[in-house]
Amino acid sequence: MRTHWCGELRASDVGKQVTLNGWVHRRRDHGGVIFLDLRDREGLMQVVLHPQEQPEAYKIAEAVRSEYVLGISGAVRARIPGAENPKMATGDVEVAADSIEILARAQTPPFQIEDRVDVKEETRLKYRYIDLRRPEMQRGLKVRHEIIKAIRDFFDGEEFIEIETPMLNKSTPEGARDYLVPSRLQPGNFFALQQSPQLFKQLLMVAGFDRYYQIVRCFRDEDPRADRQPDFTQLDMEVSFAGEAEVRRLTEQMFVQIMKRTLGVDLPAPFPQMTYDEALDTYGSDKPDLRFGLPMVDLTRVFDGTGVQMFQNALSKGGAVKGLRVPTGATFSRKEFEALVAVAKTFGAGGMAWVLYGPDGATGPLAKALSAEEVAGVKQVAGALEGDAVLIVTDALRVAQRSLGEVRLALADKMNLRPALEPTDPESWKFLWVVDAPMVEWNPKENRWDPTHHPFTAPHEADIPLIETDPGAVRSRAYDAVLNGSEVAGGSIRIHDPEMQRKVFGLIGIDQEKAERMFGWFVDAYNFGAPPHGGIAAGVDRIAAMVAGKENIREVMAFPKSSAMTDLMTGAPDIVDHALLEDLHIKVVAPPPE
Repeated sequence: MRTHWCGELRASDVGKQVTLNGWVHRRRDHGGVIFLDLRDREGLMQVVLHPQEQPEAYKIAEAVRSEYVLGISGAVRARIPGAENPKMATGDVEVAADSIEILARAQTPPFQIEDRVDVKEETRLKYRYIDLRRPEMQRGLKVRHEIIKAIRDFFDGEEFIEIETPMLNKSTPEGARDYLVPSRLQPGNFFALQQSPQLFKQLLMVAGFDRYYQIVRCFRDEDPRADRQPDFTQLDMEVSFAGEAEVRRLTEQMFVQIMKRTLGVDLPAPFPQMTYDEALDTYGSDKPDLRFGLPMVDLTRVFDGTGVQMFQNALSKGGAVKGLRVPTGATFSRKEFEALVAVAKTFGAGGMAWVLYGPDGATGPLAKALSAEEVAGVKQVAGALEGDAVLIVTDALRVAQRSLGEVRLALADKMNLRPALEPTDPESWKFLWVVDAPMVEWNPKENRWDPTHHPFTAPHEADIPLIETDPGAVRSRAYDAVLNGSEVAGGSIRIHDPEMQRKVFGLIGIDQEKAERMFGWFVDAYNFGAPPHGGIAAGVDRIAAMVAGKENIREVMAFPKSSAMTDLMTGAPDIVDHALLEDLHIKVVAPPPE
């Protein structure tokens, strides 16, 4: 029905007879001449109609309104000198219409089809098919397409095989709640929608495929956030006979190709790396944003033997004292400091103190309680200058690190320390590998060890003896790729020995009987010869949002859920027919009133 896209015609096409299809973006009647801006996914084309030259087409154009779908045929001609539009890619030409066909009429849309439109997100999601007509939204989905194509091209070139794995799986504990699917033929039993193809991709290594990848849809029943959706897309990859260095190399080169294809930027590789402990100790986060400074320092030794009660209490329990220098922070008001204290408390700290260094010495609520040696020690270790402030948190080590790390991020926003994104500048993209996370972390609420990543992650060989004596000190062979403060990929070398796998299950509280019931089918495969293997998974939605310059992954997803995890367009989730529930042997119990 068309010969060209609306957005592809240029001055070199003058004189051609063309047929265009699209939506009426704008109609302008100048009293004797009608201009139509016709829009399709590739852009806009101005169409002009004169009553004397095209009387039939002109008559139809008089009835046309915004968002009507048209078929237009005519000749491409140059615009009158002075009437060119440099803001349009097609601004040097127009189409003189010979004929117009109305393919579909349209009601007035609920909002304008324009970029940066000021409309509530609820309205945008309810009328998502209208929202997706906006050029900005179409650009985001094109970026997503280019990223996925770059991923496929890269792994095809590295001799990987794309294999689909089942979406209906057995429910297993992988950190988030499962979405359950009742079985009609097995009453009372349930499938779980896959949170990840983790076990199946490891079995593909046992099966001898050696190099596997998949662009896969996954499902997790998690609380809403800007970078989460209940159904999301990830790149899943696994490779046999490879260690951490090879998996990281492949991942780096994949990102290099993505950024080159989509933005034309040449990323430096290999990416820098930092241990998990270093990241937490310096930045208070296992996904640090390296686009700005503000490193944290350890003040524990400064307060060794202190007379200040709050430091005594924390240090006597094995805690730590962490500090953060704030350049020119001495100018902050007490209200500004209290706002930062609130951030620290939100993330677990009991409180936060501060010392101001001015021309007359140290001041602030804490300064009076400190000895002269402590005041000087804080200044020296933190590297504080005159006019600076030093923020101090004392608590259990991880609490002190993470809470002050969140204060660091709040300060970066307050002080505008995050540089503006320049997509084609390699310095705008700060990739980092965070490695050697603990294999397990203590869960005081459940009184047990929990896997930091998942229970299939291999420990460092040198740390295996510590599994029995000091589990918290065992480092995992895990690696996370971080970009500008967001985790964009995470993976590990896997356990491939059945006895080691059973030992890890026991460590995290999965006894032999439970392990056999939940994972026996998986561990049994290791008895038939499992190669050493490792892999990684990368969040396609998150990567696409970052490349497209969006803060919310919904902006690069065609039909996302709302912040309440509902589909405002279709009304899902919804009640279902009672007969269907009977077929599934399910009875719905109403929740108690609030």
